[in-house]
Amino acid sequence: MKRLHIHVRAADLLASKQFYTALFGAAPIVSKPDYVKWMLDDPRINFAVSSMEGNAPGIDHLGIQVESDDELSEVNDSLRAAEQSTVAEPGAHCCYANGNKHWARDPQGVVWEMFHTMSAATTYGDTRVELDAAAMDAAPKSDACCG
Repeated sequence: MKRLHIHVRAADLLASKQFYTALFGAAPIVSKPDYVKWMLDDPRINFAVSSMEGNAPGIDHLGIQVESDDELSEVNDSLRAAEQSTVAEPGAHCCYANGNKHWARDPQGVVWEMFHTMSAATTYGDTRVELDAAAMDAAPKSDACCG
């Protein structure tokens, strides 16, 4: 079953953690000095907030988290069948997780991450998808990463 993902950049991570903990009525499942994440079932969402220094606060990207690489392929294939460009990021290490990803940009320019998380990681990671704008007009242009 798919899960919606929202990643927010925060100027004040502690204030954001307190706000979203109150809003969701739940503590984050991951809480690091630079990153917090809630995995909720009601609503079914993977909600992440990171400090992401050097970037303006706000929505970083949206996403769809899937439970298998087969499901990830199905989501990617649906976009490709509709002639939408995607960029693969296999073996990504970001946001204290390891997994496989595909990236796209919707017609309004919103960055979308489709991903399958395979394991937790002990570090934030530094994987950043390098995109070829000529190959994909819909490419993410930020340092978006996390799932």
